[in-house]
Amino acid sequence: MASKPTDEELKQKIEKLEKEASELKQTIESLRGSENKFHAFFGNSLDALFITMPDGRILEANPAACRMFDYTEEELIQGGRNLVVDLDDPRLPPALKERRRTGKFIGELTFKRKDGTKFPAEISSVIFKSREGDERVSIIIRDIQRRKAAELALRESEERFRFLTETVSDIIWTVDLNLSTTYVSPSIERVLGFTPEERKRQQVEEVLTPESLKLIQVLFAEELAKEKDKSVDPDRSMTNEVEYYRKDRTTVWLENAMKWIRDEKGAVIGIHGVSRDISKRKKAQIERDKLHAQLIQAQKMESVGRLAGGVAHDFNNMLGVILGRVEMMLMGMKPGDSSFEDLEEIQKAARRSADLTRQLLAFARRQAIAPKVLDLNDVVEGMLKMLRHLIGEDIDLVWHPDTRLWPVKMDPAQLDQILANLCMNAKDAIAGSGTVTIETENVIFDDVYCEKHAGSKPGRYVLLAVSDDGCGMDKEIQSHLFEPFFTTKEVGKGAGLGLATIYGIVKQNDGYVDFQSDRGQGTTFRIYIPRNEGDFVKEAAAGSTEKPRGRGETILLVEDEPGILAMGKAMLERLGYAVFSTSDPYDALDLVKEHPGKFHLLMTDVVMPKMSGKDLAEQVKVLNPKIKILFMSGYNADVIVNHGVIDSGTRFIQKPFSMKDLSAAMQQALG
Repeated sequence: MASKPTDEELKQKIEKLEKEASELKQTIESLRGSENKFHAFFGNSLDALFITMPDGRILEANPAACRMFDYTEEELIQGGRNLVVDLDDPRLPPALKERRRTGKFIGELTFKRKDGTKFPAEISSVIFKSREGDERVSIIIRDIQRRKAAELALRESEERFRFLTETVSDIIWTVDLNLSTTYVSPSIERVLGFTPEERKRQQVEEVLTPESLKLIQVLFAEELAKEKDKSVDPDRSMTNEVEYYRKDRTTVWLENAMKWIRDEKGAVIGIHGVSRDISKRKKAQIERDKLHAQLIQAQKMESVGRLAGGVAHDFNNMLGVILGRVEMMLMGMKPGDSSFEDLEEIQKAARRSADLTRQLLAFARRQAIAPKVLDLNDVVEGMLKMLRHLIGEDIDLVWHPDTRLWPVKMDPAQLDQILANLCMNAKDAIAGSGTVTIETENVIFDDVYCEKHAGSKPGRYVLLAVSDDGCGMDKEIQSHLFEPFFTTKEVGKGAGLGLATIYGIVKQNDGYVDFQSDRGQGTTFRIYIPRNEGDFVKEAAAGSTEKPRGRGETILLVEDEPGILAMGKAMLERLGYAVFSTSDPYDALDLVKEHPGKFHLLMTDVVMPKMSGKDLAEQVKVLNPKIKILFMSGYNADVIVNHGVIDSGTRFIQKPFSMKDLSAAMQQALG
């Protein structure tokens, strides 16, 4: 018989039972808490949750499952797994097999809603033991239809972007705030020759020309400064035209369209842009700008020429009076007379002034000329000795003639002016020793050439080129090169009319002048004179130049300038002519009517206020058909003929004229 437990043993058993009861109570409370947590999670989860049997019978479904599949919990419990699973999904059998083998399955399957629509979902299915020891399955289903659509859209977008970047001719790129490339499309290789990998390794100084880099840095600094202004549009775009280096170190112009790259807080972290090759457009723009500048320059030169011609014309009238009066005074004096030397100095100064007006008239294309058919090589060779003396012994003069040169028609004195002025300028451009080269060549201008060179016309030309290896000229000097009185020489070393004279001479002969010069690289002037299409016959030498006198013929002199009228009358009388003079054309007509048949010659100014010299001559001819006509003007005969003032072949003398000039003109006019 078992012994009765002692009080101590009973006490220990009671304490043990109490402890076990306490632990059991804590376990029950813990289980109840866990169960509460489970039910809270189960009921509030956004994912669909199921508790099922391994064979697919649904034991429980949370509210999210009911919403996802549009069934009540009772309908789901009654219908089971096949109610929501797409039985046509080929992934379903392998998924069930894996769960049986491993106790779980995590993956993607297709499910269906009550209305029959199907959707993709992520599923996590795990087998567990219930408290009763039976196998149960917990299933979590997450609808990923939107995510799948977003992934598909992203994938399609990426494919479109990849297609664009790999096929578009424009360059798509991104850079950070240090202007280092973070992405660039493959099209960069077609445009610039670099691979995307090569571009990413390059520093910005290797990418842009110095001028363009400075432009970009200034632009970005200005745009970053705008970030402080909250009213500025953060999505604004930027555009500019920038010159990039190609791999072969040539350059290409690209137009950039850019926007800022921002982080989630809106802070600027980089730039993305698209670059388009605009080299052809840029080249065309440069050509247009060049032609526009040439047009503006030509118009400016034309305006200055008209002004210079007008000034020279008026100045010639005054010089004509001075030179004529001085010449007549000197004719009545001896070298020892007290005023003889003073008058000679006045005459010299007036002649120098007349030379200046002749240069102005040459620039204005109003210089009196006597054009002849010439072999340009003969003219140059005839001047070589003089030109060598002109440029000095330290400078070599090289002559390269074209042996089959076309003839030209122009005044040989004008060619002398061109050569002397160009060689003198070349000498001044050379410091110390150097070389001046003169060349001739036959040249043909076509439409393509003329489109790019304003002022030129299609046709055949003879080129006269003068080159030097001197200091050259910068762009600022070149822009004023042919302007009268513009000079870079020291005061007293030049009047600034040399190149202006050349410009006028060339234009007067329907030619074209061009030049090429760079600072430190020398200068080349090219003069193009139209080919003369007629036969070339060398002229005989000029005859005697003695001063013939009149034989008492009666002259009617008409001039609106009183000083020239009085001086002309005095000179004609000194030459032995009887002179009637008037400043009014209508008075001249009255004189002819009063003295029918008396006048042998009408000497008249061409441009007068009341009546032109041409109109006067025509009316006088009606009254006296046998009368001879001699026109005079401060403009040259070619200009007056071209403007329809007098007929070609009419006798003409240009002001200012000397006694010798007047005497010869009178004899020729009277025959």
